[in-house]
Amino acid sequence: MLGSRGGWRALRRCASVPRAVRLRVREALGARRPADAVRVQGWVRSVRSQKEVLFLHINDGSSLESLQVVADPSLEKKDLTFGSAVEVQGKLVKSPHRMQNMELQAEAINVVGPCDIWSFPLKMKERHPLEYVRQFPHLRCRNNTLGALLRIRSEATAGIHSFFQDNGYVHIHTPIITSNDCEGAGELFQIETSREAKESVEKTHFFNVPAFLTVSGQLHLEVMAGAFTHVFTFGPTFRAENSQSRRHLAEFYMVEAELSFTESLQDIMQVMEDLFKTVTSTVLSKCPRDVELFHKYIAPAQKGRLEQILKHKFMIISYSEAVEILKQASQTFTFKPEWGCDLQTEHEKYLVKHCGEVPVFVVNYPYELKPFYMRDNEDGPQHTVAAVDLLVPGVGELCGGSLREERLPFLESRLQRLGLTDAYQWYLDLRKFGSVPHGGFGMGFERYLQYILGVDNIKDVIPFPRFSHSCLL
Repeated sequence: MLGSRGGWRALRRCASVPRAVRLRVREALGARRPADAVRVQGWVRSVRSQKEVLFLHINDGSSLESLQVVADPSLEKKDLTFGSAVEVQGKLVKSPHRMQNMELQAEAINVVGPCDIWSFPLKMKERHPLEYVRQFPHLRCRNNTLGALLRIRSEATAGIHSFFQDNGYVHIHTPIITSNDCEGAGELFQIETSREAKESVEKTHFFNVPAFLTVSGQLHLEVMAGAFTHVFTFGPTFRAENSQSRRHLAEFYMVEAELSFTESLQDIMQVMEDLFKTVTSTVLSKCPRDVELFHKYIAPAQKGRLEQILKHKFMIISYSEAVEILKQASQTFTFKPEWGCDLQTEHEKYLVKHCGEVPVFVVNYPYELKPFYMRDNEDGPQHTVAAVDLLVPGVGELCGGSLREERLPFLESRLQRLGLTDAYQWYLDLRKFGSVPHGGFGMGFERYLQYILGVDNIKDVIPFPRFSHSCLL
């Protein structure tokens, strides 16, 4: 019971104690004025104990910079070490150091989760190579470089959604499990239940037909483009290419868009260029310190190259022109360039270099080289389709797109030759009921990040690298 006078006085004292306001590190660093009662939570990045003062730097992932905490040495605890999780309460005050706006004068430090520094693979004040932290997929997000990458991924993702929404596109969630092989390359992961996988005899499929992890959401977007003039999707895609190279991922994110009522490949290219420039500008403005980390320590010249690219129009050459440039090159290629053959990475990189290290659109590829859904240019003697690839310096192909074949007789003829008429009867239906000229493109998200940050290995721009420690996380 609180009937006594002393009890009510105790309640009044409790009510007068200011409640600590929880701030994230980024908010604390950007605060405009001091605050008397502040609570910050995060992980210790450094500990420095002196005779009269204890210094900590804590980070919660909200910024590259850590918040300096100044405390009385009496608050030091045995388990207050690098990597430990802490909650600090105190006063937010102006910092005397010009490199930091604010610092936290600690009044209480609580170690929420201790960290065994001897077995913890990340060490204080060491700049670990990306190859080293790749060994620890469950811990590497605590590294500065990977923390910066994940913030950049987050802003780039938001920037992509904003670009499409600002331009009137409808976001479509395309399925991850599908019976379609959009690329026609046969490089798919087939899905089976654990029971089906154990059976060696003839079996019934879970979905009654073979099912695969999607390689693209394009065909599903084309369905939606029959009702919405502008649609896009942004989600995971999968390729069963048995390669552990620096360029390949088994799982990656793809940005894809479809535009109805367009008869011009130029319209598709303009959206590609606008998307690239808008999202890149967003990332550079919203994550300047994070991007600077990559451009300072990993790709020192990349910042200047990006700034120049954002100021100029992308170049356009035809596939036929590209082959002639490659044939006249003094460089010896592993794969001899010939008309009718696909452009290899070595060819793509050379073409970009030849054009002045700027992004290059290559248009009008050979008819026999591309999938059935690309629009026939009806040209000759070299038969082409209205396809386009965007090549960028150091990476090669970043985006691929085309006008889609909207003419029913052309599509029927090609599917019949390929023996795909029955499988794609639904696709033919789209051309029977209100078909319009349309086109679209796709951009690999990780390859985009790899390019703007100047990262050599594409596995260093994903949250969880695959096959670390010979297993999946």
